[in-house]
Amino acid sequence: MDFRYTPAQQDLKQRAADYVKLLMQYEDQAEQARGALPKETVRELTRAAMDAGVYAINMPVQWGGPGLSLLEQVIVEEEFGKATNCLWDIPWRPSNVLAYGTAEQREKYLLPIIRGEKFDAFAVTEPEAGSDPSSGVTVATRTEGGWLLNGEKWFVTCGDIADFLLVQADALVEAADGSGPVKLATLFFVDKSAPGLEMTRVPHFMHHAVNGHPEFTLTDVFVADEDVLGEVGQGYELTKEWFTDERLMIAARTVGAAERALTEARDWAAERQAFGRPIGEFQLIQGMLADCAVDIAVNRAYTHQVAWEADQPDTDRKTLHAKASTAKLAASEAAGRVADRCVQIFGGRGYDSAYAVERIFRELRVDRIWEGTSEIQRVIIANELIKRGTRSLALPRPAATNSTNSTKEN
Repeated sequence: MDFRYTPAQQDLKQRAADYVKLLMQYEDQAEQARGALPKETVRELTRAAMDAGVYAINMPVQWGGPGLSLLEQVIVEEEFGKATNCLWDIPWRPSNVLAYGTAEQREKYLLPIIRGEKFDAFAVTEPEAGSDPSSGVTVATRTEGGWLLNGEKWFVTCGDIADFLLVQADALVEAADGSGPVKLATLFFVDKSAPGLEMTRVPHFMHHAVNGHPEFTLTDVFVADEDVLGEVGQGYELTKEWFTDERLMIAARTVGAAERALTEARDWAAERQAFGRPIGEFQLIQGMLADCAVDIAVNRAYTHQVAWEADQPDTDRKTLHAKASTAKLAASEAAGRVADRCVQIFGGRGYDSAYAVERIFRELRVDRIWEGTSEIQRVIIANELIKRGTRSLALPRPAATNSTNSTKEN
């Protein structure tokens, strides 16, 4: 095994790091404004991301993206995670499942995103359907030429700036045996200007993010047949694929955030004097620094491993889903521990939002909730263990796999 970055990957990492240094110049401004930055500033930072080749990193070259592998995306997102106030949202990452759209949908929705002209948002969560998306009550009923959507969506990340939403709703379709309507989870393109779609509230959360997480209601929102993504009934499958990628990116960003916090804490420990010497000379501080380094190192290695496996064409997608959950669970919880220690090392200053460790501590908390809580990740992991045994998660993928004949331990 060769774990070294290639020259191209090293260059990519450096370009991402240089771009993040630019983002960091706007952290204090974003914090003071509860995340908001002037639109002109966002446009400038967007153009800089494009120039650096770190915009729409999950899209292929033939559509105008950089064409990065998942491992390379993890390398970039790890650097992005070092910027506070969710400024990593500015170098936009379109929803990966947009790639499954028709040629017409690609022209209408995806390509303008890659050019920085539009933004998308994924709308899955509902007031009574968070960890269990199958309990959602947003429905799509048949009408002439399309569908009428009714329901409510919460925590629609970046929905405040999005031009359209990808809404997961249950399409009511008559059963083949004539027994009545059945619910088939489906993804629909919904333009933000569509009659009946209303952004009802933009909550204020713990973190002061550059973009919001608003709530929407849908009242008889018409969606034409040509604005169904994939097939009717394919919604859960597509959403699951979206979750796999997003969880890997969360793992990468939380590793990056933890590394930034440790760097800040290490430098502080080397400079801060107490009892006539730097606090970094005290063993209790050294122990916290060491524990932080361990949490970062092991989670970076595993996240990189899973991303590499995801890039292999014969990887079992079900096992990959569980491994992405493992990476997200482990890295997000470890990053929380790292941030907590680093705040402690800073003492009273660690509680001051003028210091990056305070913002990191506050912002990392949501990573154990969104895109699936830590508890849901544990359920996914346990189900994988029960169905396929410990080898599927504990070991790297073999040289060749057979997804239809998984090994199960006794």
